[in-house]
Amino acid sequence: MTLAIVLAADPAAGHLTERLAAQWRRAGADDVRIAADLTELADLVAAATGPVLVSGADLVAHTAVLKHLATSPVGPTVALVLTDPPAPGQATVREERGQVVEVGAAEASGVFGGALRVGAADLPALAEAARRAAGGGPLGAVDRLVADLAARGTLIFAHRVRLLVAHRVGDEAQRAAAEAAVAAVDEDRAELKLSVKERDDFFTTFFVSTWSVYVTKAAARIGIGPTGVTMVSVAFAVAAAVLFGAGGRPALVAGAILLYLGFVLDCVDGQLARYTRHFSAWGGWLDTMADRFKEYVVYAGLGFGATHAGFRYGWALALAAMTLQTVRHMTDTWYGALHDEAARRPKVVSADAGGIGGKLNAASTRVQADTGSVSYWLKRTVVFPIGERWALIAIAAALFGPLVALVAVLVWGTLAFAYTGGLRTLRARWMRVPVLTTVDSGLHRDDGLLARTLPTARRPLLLAVLGALGAAGTLVWALLAVHGGGDLPVWVPVLALVLLLGAAQGSRAPHDGSLDWLVPAALRAAEYLFAIAVGVAGRAPAWLIFGYVLVLTLLHYDLTARLEKRQVAPPLHAATLGWAARSLLLAIGLIAGYASIALATLGAYLLVVFVASVVLAWVVLPARARGGVRSPG
Repeated sequence: MTLAIVLAADPAAGHLTERLAAQWRRAGADDVRIAADLTELADLVAAATGPVLVSGADLVAHTAVLKHLATSPVGPTVALVLTDPPAPGQATVREERGQVVEVGAAEASGVFGGALRVGAADLPALAEAARRAAGGGPLGAVDRLVADLAARGTLIFAHRVRLLVAHRVGDEAQRAAAEAAVAAVDEDRAELKLSVKERDDFFTTFFVSTWSVYVTKAAARIGIGPTGVTMVSVAFAVAAAVLFGAGGRPALVAGAILLYLGFVLDCVDGQLARYTRHFSAWGGWLDTMADRFKEYVVYAGLGFGATHAGFRYGWALALAAMTLQTVRHMTDTWYGALHDEAARRPKVVSADAGGIGGKLNAASTRVQADTGSVSYWLKRTVVFPIGERWALIAIAAALFGPLVALVAVLVWGTLAFAYTGGLRTLRARWMRVPVLTTVDSGLHRDDGLLARTLPTARRPLLLAVLGALGAAGTLVWALLAVHGGGDLPVWVPVLALVLLLGAAQGSRAPHDGSLDWLVPAALRAAEYLFAIAVGVAGRAPAWLIFGYVLVLTLLHYDLTARLEKRQVAPPLHAATLGWAARSLLLAIGLIAGYASIALATLGAYLLVVFVASVVLAWVVLPARARGGVRSPG
């Protein structure tokens, strides 16, 4: 149940209070109350059980602005931030990476818009802030409230207004001007435009979003939800993969067209969610998992097609592309967490503004602010985002075939990884933020029971890199041995396993180094390369090795999606054994001469656990939380 509270204590035209109350109802609030002061607001908050929406009585805005604030998916607690010049009594704010990092900032990036949504977990802090702010001060009541809430360390995200109108008014002239500005905007048309991301990549911006909004509008009218669009997008990608595998110019061209249309739908599902405001944790999770599944299925189709066309190592290229992209995504996720944590510690970030990291950070900020410039688009394109990847695959496959498409993806992906990795490493050393101490590093390392029972050793990054190098060395040795017609000596996988288990000893060590955000990606690389090496040395079918690694990526992207939302572990996470135990089982299978059986059995087991965990997390447990479980059938 969502409670909206209009705080009538702020100076404003009195009749705006009832207007705001009616707007909050239209925005989706289940109950709307009017509080005369912060003490009354604190009492209402103390009795609330769900999210609370708070606004002053001086806000004139489109109802859509309030609805967007109430349904914002960026975080549980969100504040409206305006670009208007601050009036007396209004709090200025400074935001970084979408977070309000300071209220009452001297170097402000905006002004508090007089409205916020507070998640259920932050309600005790809101109630206490209201009681403390009730004593008065130079700021208005709602501004004192958000200032005290921020001072308590509450993570507040910023909600900006685009295309729509929102202003805080202090007299009749300002009110009349704001209401005229609201009336001048077509609210529905603006919402449709707002469904497109404000900043997207080059290919998406100019070759997809220019017309995808019409598909979004049609889907909304028909009544298709974001999840339905996502599933159609998956079907298009699977069909494209089949055509890439079949080969032949007509099939390749048709596959490229389907891949492009599938990417358009991949954009439409997010646009539809933003347009209809139908957000859910399930939808966000599904979108993340579907994106990776679609891309990797396409890699499988290209690998099969290249092999079918006579290239011996088609599946190897597909495996390399999948491994590279997954490791890249792991570094993206952890660097994002690092940067978010650094944004909440501005004093740490500015400590070495003259160093190379500080200069790189300043240069990046300037480029990102210069939207539309050549440098801006070049920066967004060179990192090889998903739109550019799908465009490259479609064009290369249609014109030159699967082999060229895979090679192109690997070459550009490797260069992008080197570019982003190098710059981020320099910037991370400058930030000096031990990000992995703020989350459950053991969970997101995917260690498992075996890793946690091994003796603890410090320097987790060094151990993880050594494990990755050992796995890579084993893969190279296995490739050379198989290519030469021989077998892999038993001591090679044993030595690699020793190095891997050595990496596991960093599980319980503090991840407080400036580069320890690279540890999860290094461990993913180590496990994948070792699994591939076991498959190659054991002469397992290439498709089986690909399938096993694909299942591993599903497990790890599940953890990634949960890390981004700061969610708890999957219900059956312990049953996935952890990367160290999985590698040990594969090594035993290889030494015993049953590498293919080990890959197939363990892969099937992990897939069953993953599916069962998904059903538990998104069907069974939510149903129980609602008070009952649906009967089967």
